[in-house]
Amino acid sequence: MHEISLVQGIFNALEDAFSKEDLANMTDIYLQVGMLSNVEPTLMQNAFEAVTLAEEKYQEVKLHVEVIPVEVYCSDCDINSTIKNYKFVCAQCEQPNNNVVKGTELSVHQVHFEED
Repeated sequence: MHEISLVQGIFNALEDAFSKEDLANMTDIYLQVGMLSNVEPTLMQNAFEAVTLAEEKYQEVKLHVEVIPVEVYCSDCDINSTIKNYKFVCAQCEQPNNNVVKGTELSVHQVHFEED
């Protein structure tokens, strides 16, 4: 399950970005996961729980996963269309479209800390 290594990577990135004092007060991590990111949100939650059980310092931290739908941009219509059922077409002109502009994300969107 590659989600374990992704969770470990998230914690490594946060450890590089924040002080130990900040990390000791971390309460929540908000993650954005695109539908095309090759990450299953349920598996990500399970991996997060497994990693936080092994790392005592992060046991109180909660993971929140926001799933980002796939959107394509149609240059003919100048609009973005949300893709449904993996049917990659413009919602207006119904032409096939693979110009993905949203839905591949895998990013830490926010981190919350307990205030002293």
